[in-house]
Amino acid sequence: MTKQVIIVDYGMGNLHSVNKAILAVGGVPVVTGDPALIAKAEKLILPGVGAFGDCMANLTEAGLVPLLQEYLHSGKPFLGICLGMQVLFEGSEEAPGVQGLGYFPGQVRKLTTREKIPHMGWNRLELKTPSPLLTEAAGQYVYFVHSYHCEPEDKSLITAVCDYGQEITASVGRGSVQGFQFHPEKSSRVGLSLLQKFVAW
Repeated sequence: MTKQVIIVDYGMGNLHSVNKAILAVGGVPVVTGDPALIAKAEKLILPGVGAFGDCMANLTEAGLVPLLQEYLHSGKPFLGICLGMQVLFEGSEEAPGVQGLGYFPGQVRKLTTREKIPHMGWNRLELKTPSPLLTEAAGQYVYFVHSYHCEPEDKSLITAVCDYGQEITASVGRGSVQGFQFHPEKSSRVGLSLLQKFVAW
């Protein structure tokens, strides 16, 4: 089992804290935008902070879109964090007309809650469909910062939700491809335990 985790650097994302968190749980993080290293990865994390359109523009410019699409179909462990989960879908209301990676059918929609947007802070996970990373996460509190969330066409892709005046998609996944809307690297002990599962997966 390899403990090396490639963290994709495309000019956006919480690279330093994801890198630090993977180190803390015994993984060997490699932060890189090098297509050759990304193509050979055995475990891949796509972090993301910022806007959907900028993210896809950066990934396209770096020549990483076809590589990532190929990796998603490889059966090797993949984790998208925050915006890195949103780009797994076909598109987003945040950037009309911009295509996502399109691995999962569905769209990213603006939150409609009456609560304050962006949704920022700690919320409790309610598990839905089983995920290899969330086996002990029921009822745990994790940290969110976002204004949009994923609405999969196939609701069985939703592995966890939380309540923020509306039901929010907290995580999605099928097989080797998993995504967290929340930030495990900012979610204290709980978040580290989830990243530890990814390293050991």
